[in-house]
Amino acid sequence: MKQPITIPKSSLDFLQRLKANNNKPWFEANKTNYLTELNHIETFAGALLQELSKTDVLETASGKKSVYRIYRDIRFSKDKTPFKTFWGGSFTRATTQRRGGYYFHLEQGNSFFAGGFWGPGAADLKRIRSEFAHDAAPFQKILHSESFVKTFGTLQGEQLKTAPKGFDINHEAIDLLRYKQFLIIKRFTDTEVLSPLFLEQALETCQNMRPFFDYMSEILTTDVNGASVL
Repeated sequence: MKQPITIPKSSLDFLQRLKANNNKPWFEANKTNYLTELNHIETFAGALLQELSKTDVLETASGKKSVYRIYRDIRFSKDKTPFKTFWGGSFTRATTQRRGGYYFHLEQGNSFFAGGFWGPGAADLKRIRSEFAHDAAPFQKILHSESFVKTFGTLQGEQLKTAPKGFDINHEAIDLLRYKQFLIIKRFTDTEVLSPLFLEQALETCQNMRPFFDYMSEILTTDVNGASVL
């Protein structure tokens, strides 16, 4: 029987040691261990990418390409610690027809998969809001579906305190119109991350993002009359 591809405990333990020794001399002295653990993460990401590619079209070339560099960009940050203390990465959906992307973050006590729109541009935000104002029922159906609620709970993201400019404060979809970000997040315990079932659970989580992605993709690739803008 084929062994399941897993995240070993040593990969999370390495991050804990890095948190306690976030400096270049320690990292260089432990570079071999880092590369070993990085390989575990890349292998897991590659297996997930392979499975996810059976139901979606992705432009991310490999698990290795999906994993972010561990080196922090400290040029404009007050925090000058040189290394990230989590394993992170993402899978990008291919072509302008498919919007949204899959993100993973692995860290002891703070592991999650997420997707959505962190900083939509003004044009995209206006288009999304215009659709909500016209007919929010299809999106609400997605948010209230059993798979969405079970996996993600609720839509997350920064919201305005009042109605956005040009929209009625008493609009029946005002709760959606206030969103500035559209994020869906599924958190995992350390036990779940280290389980032989984690690859399967991660895949299911990503697949459950698809109705949300497909809805947003349709909106953002058409105008208010439903005609393609591509």
